[in-house]
Amino acid sequence: MLRTNSVIAGLVLSVVAISGNAAVAQQQPTQNSCTDRGSALSHLSKNYQEEPVAMGLASSGGVVEVLTNDKGSSWSIIVTMPTGVTCLVASGEGWEALQPIISGKIL
Repeated sequence: MLRTNSVIAGLVLSVVAISGNAAVAQQQPTQNSCTDRGSALSHLSKNYQEEPVAMGLASSGGVVEVLTNDKGSSWSIIVTMPTGVTCLVASGEGWEALQPIISGKIL
């Protein structure tokens, strides 16, 4: 499976818009999609065999991480806020890494 920055860049741009929701979720600790980062990573690894494949810094100050399993059958995007609260902001099936494109050329 390829781990590419260009695919992740597109996802991170999408998640940055969503990351405001993580800040809202952070203020509502009763929401099931937020916990500490260690628990989130443990849950995603144990239940879905997902591991981090990319990360970036959102304009909100949160760290955005994309996780997937080696078969690409599931993926998750989490945001860890500066306070340490980690929220699941998106998940799905059928992850496919694309060839990186730099300056219009496929590497």
